[in-house]
Amino acid sequence: MNIVILSRNANLYSTDRLVEEGEKRGHKIEVIDPLKCDIIIEKEKPTIYYQDRYLDYVEAIIPRIGASVTFYGCAVVRQFEMMNVFTTVTSDAILRSRDKLKSLQRLSKAGIGMPKTVFTNYSRDAREVIQHVGGAPVIIKLLEGTQGLGVVLAETKSAAESVLEAFNGLQARVIVQEFIKEAKGADIRALIVDGQVVGAMKRQGLEGEFRSNLHRGGSANIIKLSHEELKVAINAAKALKLPVCGVDMLQSARGPLLLEVNSTPGLEGIESATGRNIAKSIIGFIEKNKK
Repeated sequence: MNIVILSRNANLYSTDRLVEEGEKRGHKIEVIDPLKCDIIIEKEKPTIYYQDRYLDYVEAIIPRIGASVTFYGCAVVRQFEMMNVFTTVTSDAILRSRDKLKSLQRLSKAGIGMPKTVFTNYSRDAREVIQHVGGAPVIIKLLEGTQGLGVVLAETKSAAESVLEAFNGLQARVIVQEFIKEAKGADIRALIVDGQVVGAMKRQGLEGEFRSNLHRGGSANIIKLSHEELKVAINAAKALKLPVCGVDMLQSARGPLLLEVNSTPGLEGIESATGRNIAKSIIGFIEKNKK
């Protein structure tokens, strides 16, 4: 099978592992930079031109679209969809997951528990916003933030008001969430493939760090999910129509609370922590659907 991985860097761990597992299973794997693709829109013959050739032989794609290139990357994924090429994640699902506000609204409607969250249109009354989530401390997140960037813990009411006023002054859109103290700087990531959890890890932030992202020096260990955690992870992926994704949750006194769903999760942390061959599962998902 001719499989293309849409990635800007062939040397990334996740990309390299997908190439390795695909070739092991006898497939021809190419890594293509989506930003170097030309989208040719023509009546009844949508095509993609890359470097010196048309990509009309591709049978399946694995999008690894970074947040900074979401618009053009998703346009390329959409063009492959128009060409009837199978994709592990659709362009609409990537866009849906990248819009933090829209995805939280959909997940809330699906009955999935999450920290109390408030979004406001540059409200002048920061105090009222803070009260809506139960008071300080609060988490303030930029809607466009990734990998823990653009996330602030405001420990006091005055600090929260100052941060909100600063963001409002910059006209930066943010969401405000309650701080789940009992999580103790840790979260859970469940990796979903084909609607099933294929690996889960607990990530712990450095001492004094409320963000557990591995990119920020956090550590990770394998964890067995409870029935409720499994249910939240699977239902969240289903609500956003993401057959392959990472679901991040907090352990709280009132059960698992969903943080976000990542449509292009990295594989290094989860494979290292769990010892599971996640890349093989993704290739297997393609094989099953192409049959």
